[in-house]
Amino acid sequence: MTQITLDELNRMDRSAFVAALGEVFEHAPWVAETASGARPFANLNALYEAMTTAVRNAGHDRQMTLIKAHPDLAGKAAREGAITDDSKLEQSSAGLDRLSEDEFAAFHRLNDAYHAKFDIPFIVSVRRHGKDSIMRQFEQRLKNDGATERDAALGEIFRIVALRLALRVAAPDRLRVHGVLSTHVLDTHGGRPASGVAIEFLEIASSGTSRLILRTITNADGRTDRPLIANEPIPIAQYELRFNVGEYFARHGTPVTDPPFLGIIPIRFAVADPEAHYHVPIIVTPWSYSTYRGS
Repeated sequence: MTQITLDELNRMDRSAFVAALGEVFEHAPWVAETASGARPFANLNALYEAMTTAVRNAGHDRQMTLIKAHPDLAGKAAREGAITDDSKLEQSSAGLDRLSEDEFAAFHRLNDAYHAKFDIPFIVSVRRHGKDSIMRQFEQRLKNDGATERDAALGEIFRIVALRLALRVAAPDRLRVHGVLSTHVLDTHGGRPASGVAIEFLEIASSGTSRLILRTITNADGRTDRPLIANEPIPIAQYELRFNVGEYFARHGTPVTDPPFLGIIPIRFAVADPEAHYHVPIIVTPWSYSTYRGS
C-alpha cells in the first residue's frame, strides 16, 4: 500500500481528503468528511483523535449503522470475497480465509448466536489475535449485555482504524499499534554470542497443531538480522521458538555426546499484549539452558 504523507493530507481539498481516507472506517466516508474540518493536523495522533471523536459525537443511530456495516468474521461475504480489501487483508492475517470445515462451522455458530443476542456483527481487531484468541473473545463477549457490547464494538473499530491509519499515513509520530518480538542466543560455554543458530518460529493452536511462521538464523551478535515480528501487532496466541543448538555446538567443535544431550531446544510462550516488546533470549551450554522474558 502506497502511503500518503500527513502534509499532503493537510493540503488536500475536502473531496480529495475523503477519497484518501474515506474507507478507513468501514463504508463510512462521513467520518473522514467530518474530520477534514479539523485540519491542519499536527501529527498522526491528532488525525486519529479527530476521526474517533467524529464517531463518538455522531449519536446512537449513526454509530449503530457504522457497526452494522462491518462483515461477519469468516462469514458468507468473506468466503465469497464480497468484503472490502482492508477486511480481506485483516481476516487473512488471522488465517480466517483458511479455516477447516469444522472451524468454519464453529465461527458460523458463534456469529449466529451473537447476531441473535445483539443484532450486530461481532467485531474484533483480528490483526491483534490468533484464531484461538478470537474464539475466546467470541465466547467471553457473548456474556455481555447490549450496551457493554456496543461500546466494545466501537472500541474494536477504533483499534482497526488505528492500524489502517498507520498503514496509510506517513507522519513524524506513530500510533501505538505495533509490537516487537525478538530473540538473542548466548553461548556461555564458549563465552560468545551464538552465531549461525537455526531458529524456527511457530504458532501453536489449542488443538496442539502448529503453523510455521518463519525460519531464520542468528547473526554474529547472536541475534536475528530483523526482529521476528515488528511494525505490526503481535497476535495474542501461544508460540514456540525452536533453537538448533546441537548443530551449532557440533559446528564449533565443542565436545558433545553422540547424539548430543541438547539438540533442538523448544521454548513455548504466550503473548497477551500485542503492542508490547517481547524479548525471548536463550542462554545455552551443551548441557543446560535458561530463558526469560525481556523487553
